[in-house]
Amino acid sequence: MRVTIGQINTTNGDYEGNVEKILRAIEQARAERSDLVVFPEACVQGYTSLDWFLDRDIAESALGPLERIIPATRGLTAVVGTVRPTGSAHGRRLFNSAAVIRDGELLGFADKTLLPEYDVFDDPRYFESAERRRLFDAGGQKLGVVVCEDFWNDKTFWRERLYSHDPTDEVIELGANVIVSPNASPFNKGKMGQRCQMVSHRSKASGLPVVYVNLVGGNDGVIFDGASLVTDCRGETILQAPPFEEFVGTVSLDCGVRDERCLPGDDIETVRGALVLGLRDYARKNGFKRALLGLSGGIDSAVVAALACEAIGAENVLGVMMPSPFSSRGSVEDSVAFGRNFGMPVVERPISSAFEVLTKELGLTRPSRGGESLAAENLQSRLRGNILMTVSNAEGRLLLSTGNKSELALGYCTLYGDTNGGLAVIGDVLKTEVYALARHINRGGELIPWAVIDKRPSAELAPDQFDDQSLPPYDTLDPILRLYFERKAAPEEIVAEGHDRALVYDILNRVESPANEFKRRQLPPTLIISRNAIGIGRRRPVTHRYKRRPPEAGDAPVTSRRPDPADEGRAREAKGG
Repeated sequence: MRVTIGQINTTNGDYEGNVEKILRAIEQARAERSDLVVFPEACVQGYTSLDWFLDRDIAESALGPLERIIPATRGLTAVVGTVRPTGSAHGRRLFNSAAVIRDGELLGFADKTLLPEYDVFDDPRYFESAERRRLFDAGGQKLGVVVCEDFWNDKTFWRERLYSHDPTDEVIELGANVIVSPNASPFNKGKMGQRCQMVSHRSKASGLPVVYVNLVGGNDGVIFDGASLVTDCRGETILQAPPFEEFVGTVSLDCGVRDERCLPGDDIETVRGALVLGLRDYARKNGFKRALLGLSGGIDSAVVAALACEAIGAENVLGVMMPSPFSSRGSVEDSVAFGRNFGMPVVERPISSAFEVLTKELGLTRPSRGGESLAAENLQSRLRGNILMTVSNAEGRLLLSTGNKSELALGYCTLYGDTNGGLAVIGDVLKTEVYALARHINRGGELIPWAVIDKRPSAELAPDQFDDQSLPPYDTLDPILRLYFERKAAPEEIVAEGHDRALVYDILNRVESPANEFKRRQLPPTLIISRNAIGIGRRRPVTHRYKRRPPEAGDAPVTSRRPDPADEGRAREAKGG
């Protein structure tokens, strides 16, 4: 049997565009003499379309696009991710399904049973859970079709499971001899390698080939990396799609030849690839051909600018320098050097005069040291935000926010100032990862000036002001934030990793303070590269009085087990979609 991966990049609600991509892939599969072509989860409508799935007219017209796809399947079988009406007056109106179409005939639907509601997922809000499985005949092959999460509950792979039953086991027991899984599984650091292990494990354990097809592309802040694969009955990967790009490719299930093309390691290069794809698609799908950002001479804005230049072209990215009375000449010179190295236009719009006028008009104290007059410090940031939003408005450019996760987590940002923007590019990137990205970008030579990378971080809103006067050193702060956000570790579990108890509780209480949550609620959409990121996957009330307190002597010790690093790939937060 010859099978084709249809790893396509869809847009929510773009029925015509999405169907055109499906039809082109079907034509390529036919030209490559394929018997079966498989597409991602909900690729007809786009995953995830969120509350569009609740609108009655959307639900009622969900199957309309299949009328163009069904006649195009002459001579082969297509598995196409879609949503469909349940036909019931009770429960949710839709199933999350895969349409199985053979030789111009709709054979039926495989409906999703396991509906995730963690991290960025909220499937039970939109979909009804299926109660039964069936097989589909594809020219003598019995296909067991399981949609995304229905594949992600293998009791022999996961040490902790969210569901009591396994739909994939059920189709195997029914007699499937090929497992087909359409997916919309978002990118997280470390997840691509984990998926490969999971798919290979399932193939080897069942003795069946698996066709695992994943969505690629950015939709809002959620990034789908693709990296689809086909494994044979021995668990060998015989077709590996590249990450972060569309791919249509065909392989014979009995070829017996391992695909030697390697995925990038789950390292800083995959983070770079994900951010570039997320930024490019956010701009393209929302109709922006040009972008701008405040270029401060610091590492955050330099990394965002470098990513933007790669994503949409340096000629389309405008860097705006906005020196204040406290900006160093070196920051201006470094920004000019950056623009020259990348071929990116850079303009200077000083704020000193406006700052002096408003400081006097508002009766503010002009800062002589950091923290002396926060209102005057923040005024500088808000003046810059005003300029950037005005240029964005006047020139139709997407404004890119440059705050990193370490600073946003602790509220080290100015509301309506540096938080302004249409997209937070590195809002899920820790400061130490920003440095790693900068060095990675410079791996072939100096693009980001080394002076930017080597300088002591500073907001330059007061004389001799530096980040480490307000924040712990980033190499101390970031490991604590990583454990808290990405591993959901409890305070005492973080302490047990060797971190100072008083510092851990201070950091976590700063993260969770109502004032900082209030700021984060007003951030632009954030490109997500980790589990439990700041944004739609992490929900906290603004108004609360929760506070972490160190245990008193005699208190019972924390008994919850944080996953061992070797087990991290099998924790529940790492699941599919």
